[in-house]
Amino acid sequence: MRPASASPQTPADSAPGPDLDPGLAPNPGPDADQRPTARRFAGVATMVASGLSNQTGAASGSHAFPVLGPLGVVAVRQYVAAIVLLAVGRPRLRAFTWWQWRPVAGLAVVFGTMNLSLYSAIDRIGLGLAVTLEFLGPLCIALAAARRRVDACCALVAAAAAVTLMRPRPSADYLGMGLALLAAVCWASYIMLNRTVGRRVPGAQGSAAAAGLSALMFLPVGIAIAVRQPPTVSAAVYAVTAGVLSSAVPYLADLFTLRRVPAQAFGLFMSVNPVLAALVGWAGLGQDLGWTEWISVGAIVAANALSILTRRG
Repeated sequence: MRPASASPQTPADSAPGPDLDPGLAPNPGPDADQRPTARRFAGVATMVASGLSNQTGAASGSHAFPVLGPLGVVAVRQYVAAIVLLAVGRPRLRAFTWWQWRPVAGLAVVFGTMNLSLYSAIDRIGLGLAVTLEFLGPLCIALAAARRRVDACCALVAAAAAVTLMRPRPSADYLGMGLALLAAVCWASYIMLNRTVGRRVPGAQGSAAAAGLSALMFLPVGIAIAVRQPPTVSAAVYAVTAGVLSSAVPYLADLFTLRRVPAQAFGLFMSVNPVLAALVGWAGLGQDLGWTEWISVGAIVAANALSILTRRG
C-alpha cells in the first residue's frame, strides 16, 4: 500500500502564448509531435516501476517476518515513510489548528492500522490474496459514488469474486482474510480522510504530519521489539527495503506520473496492483494461486477497469 499522501493534482495545461500570424508561425518540427508521446511513455514506465516496487517492497518485508514479525516490519516502514514525507511536505506543525489536527490524527491512526493489518494478512494468506482483498476498499468507494447500471454490474462482479476468494475450504485462513478486509476498510477510510486533510491543510503538509505522527505511535513498538529481540542485519535490511520500495519510491513516482498521464489512466493502472502482487508473490515468495483465485483476482481488476473506462470526462 502506498504511503499516506495527498493525491498530487495533475497540473493544468500550460496557457497558450500570444497569437501568431499563421504565415509567421515557426515550424514545430517532428520533435514537437513526439514529445507528448514520449512524456506519456515515461509516465507509463514509471507507473509499472512504481507498482512493481510497491509489491516487491511488501515481499521484501515478508522475509523479515520470522525475526521482526509484521508489527516490527510495519514499524520500520512507518519510520521510512515519515522521513520521506516530512522531507517533501515540510509541515509547519506549530501553525496547525485543532480543526486541522483532528483529521490528521485520524489519518495517522488509519495509516498505521492499514499497513499493520495488510502485512499481518500477507503473513497468513500470501501477498496476492491479501492485496486483492485490500483493493476492495477503494473499489467500493468508487462504485458507491456511481449511479450507473454498468457500475452496479461491476459491483456485483467484484462481490462475487470476493465471495469466491473467501469460500469455505479446509485450507482457508479466515483470520488472514479478515485482516485483509480490515485493511480494505482502512484504505477506504484513508481515501475519505485524505480528502478532508487535503481541504484543510495546504499541499502535502497534512499527509506529512500524519506520517510523522504515525511513526511516533510505532516508536515504542520498535524500541520494545529491538530490546526484546535485537534484529539481525538481514532482517533490518529487508524491513528498511520494504519501507523504501513500498513508501518512498511509489510516492515520488506518483508525483512524476501524474504530470505525464491523465488521471483516468493513472486510476486504471492502479487496478492492476492485485495482479502485480500475485505475480511478485508467485515469483519471489513461491506463493502460488489456483485457477479459481486467479480468475477471481482478474474479475476484481476487470470490474474496476470497466468502471473507469466507461466514465465520461
